[in-house]
Amino acid sequence: MLSYVFAIVVAIVALFVVCINYNYIKKLPEGTTEMSELAGTIRSGANTFLKTEFKMIAIVVVIVAVIFSLFIQAFSGLTFLLGACMSSAACLIGMKGATYANVRTTNAARETKSIGETVKVALRGGSISGLSVQAFCLLGLTIILIVLNGMDVTMKSTGIIPLLESNTFSILLTTYSLGCSLVAMFNRVAGGNYTKAADISADIVGKVDFDLPEDDARNPSTLADFIGDTVNDIAGNCSDLLESTAATIISCIVIAATLTRGASAELLSAAMHFPVIVAACGLFGSIIGIVYAQFAKGKDNPSKQLDLATYIAAAFAVLGCVGASYYFFGNIEVFDSFKFGWGSPVLAGVLGIASGIAVGKITEYYTSTEYKPVKDLAKMSPEGSAFVVTLGDAVGSRSCLLPVLVIAFSLVASGMTCGAYGIAVASMGMLSFVGTTVTIDAFGPIADNAGGIAESCHLSEDVRKITDKLDAVGNTTAAIGKGFAIGSAAFATVSLIFAYVGNYSEASEPILNFASYVVIAGALVGGALIEFFTALLTKNTIDSAKKMADESIRQLKVPGVIAGTVKPEYDKCIRMASEEALRKMLVPSLLAMLVPVVGGVVFGVEFVGGILVGATLVAITRAIFMGNSGGAFDNAKKYVESGALEGYGKGSDAHKATVVGDTVGDTRKDVVGVALDIFIKMMSTVANTLASVFVNFHIF
Repeated sequence: MLSYVFAIVVAIVALFVVCINYNYIKKLPEGTTEMSELAGTIRSGANTFLKTEFKMIAIVVVIVAVIFSLFIQAFSGLTFLLGACMSSAACLIGMKGATYANVRTTNAARETKSIGETVKVALRGGSISGLSVQAFCLLGLTIILIVLNGMDVTMKSTGIIPLLESNTFSILLTTYSLGCSLVAMFNRVAGGNYTKAADISADIVGKVDFDLPEDDARNPSTLADFIGDTVNDIAGNCSDLLESTAATIISCIVIAATLTRGASAELLSAAMHFPVIVAACGLFGSIIGIVYAQFAKGKDNPSKQLDLATYIAAAFAVLGCVGASYYFFGNIEVFDSFKFGWGSPVLAGVLGIASGIAVGKITEYYTSTEYKPVKDLAKMSPEGSAFVVTLGDAVGSRSCLLPVLVIAFSLVASGMTCGAYGIAVASMGMLSFVGTTVTIDAFGPIADNAGGIAESCHLSEDVRKITDKLDAVGNTTAAIGKGFAIGSAAFATVSLIFAYVGNYSEASEPILNFASYVVIAGALVGGALIEFFTALLTKNTIDSAKKMADESIRQLKVPGVIAGTVKPEYDKCIRMASEEALRKMLVPSLLAMLVPVVGGVVFGVEFVGGILVGATLVAITRAIFMGNSGGAFDNAKKYVESGALEGYGKGSDAHKATVVGDTVGDTRKDVVGVALDIFIKMMSTVANTLASVFVNFHIF
């Protein structure tokens, strides 16, 4: 129980730091009247979009919660609602922090002319998202664990209408994770459609058709693009990583309950408390790292300040892993799979932490302007857009191997070291300092908005140079964040699959029989499902982008708009982006819930297991390809725009070729890639929640 109290205290401290940084940001000056008005429009648009979206989400959440309570387990609807509320809270607070921080970051560059001081404002803004994610996740989960403390993990119960028995302990945990997942899926699908429809429209119409500067206020899609960066890259990312963190801790606990059948209560208690303490230590390290980076004296290299926060948080997570493992497992008889006694969970956790950092560094290599892949892509741009797109595809494909090797090695090593529990611990270790990861990721869209505000408000060139540098760093941190999200999804999904098989298997080690034609058929369906989901999201986004582009072209042809004497109808584009995104979010979002249900009810638990494995195998490489090729396209454009490619610059044919590449990459990295990891986690969570239903009721 003390470990749960410690986790709650750390979560409350993190939220206290969030409040301090939020109030600090709000008190900073916004700058000129024009800057303040533009920031107000962005803030208002983002708030309106999320309010409308959450009204729709609330209806679905309440319906699903009622179904769970009626037919699965009487209190499961409440835990589902709690997960949805915690995820929503992190989204709203993170988004509000970002919409206040963007203009203040611009103003810091305008007033101080210092990169170091400007970075600190964006970092404080990002910390509101990062610390909220881990704090709310841990707070909600720990409340449930306190309620369940001392409960028999094998206890069965039914819903209000007693049709089927289910495992109460597992159901109440997995429905919490499922509540987080549902919000994450809606946010990513709707937010991705919104931001990329606006971004693609703004880039093609502004840069290719009308030769306007980036973020030119005359372009009607520009403000919708600013708003989209916030609702997707901040709100969507918050719910995504919160859901991953919840899923990994819960999979640890569910696997522990499965492995300790017939074992001592002391071992079960230790295995359940261990991941909570490690996550709490990682959150504490995130607080220390972020606060230290805010006051560090970094002047010219923003990446150093961001890396510093990561390394401090990771160090605390490792120390927490060592201390918790010795405290909980040092003086008891551990699982037979613990090859190195109490040190086994330490090794598994460290493998996860190291994997997270390694995947991030690999992603940085393939997407940063500092390294060869992006430079080569930019150098290809004078040859035309076809060459850029083809080479960008090659960069994306080549970038898949190393991250997958890292993930595969860590899975095998953690499994050999610590068994099935070790895989879940490695996953949890990777996300133990997610507060810092999300903080650095949120830095990207804040810096991007800051640069856009500087351009739209016609600030001096020296201000724009600072915001451009931050924007390039932000593109890389955002790409790293996407790589980290994909890597963590791989670990989380594998551990969830173990937990799923353990839910219905009587064996001490969960086994899914791949010699079974049912499992293979499920795997084929799962792989094809990923391709269908990818196509669905891509088509929805492109359809929305075309409508916005047509509207932007119409407005730019109105006399006086290009001359700057008549303001475009921004509200019309913003409203169009919102309506299209919300109208098209329901089917893709519910697909992840319905597929396991239909598959399980028709063909049973093994078919669903095959779906999960097939979908995971295809989704991981597909998501890495999407994220890294999209990041490389984006930064190749930034490389040309910076003047680094001699003889070419903004407005040149080479620049237009990279704009086309960036347009191709936009949907990949910010719509499809980021949604795929939630898709596979959500299917796995649904499967875990309903495993007992599939065992007791299936047609074939």
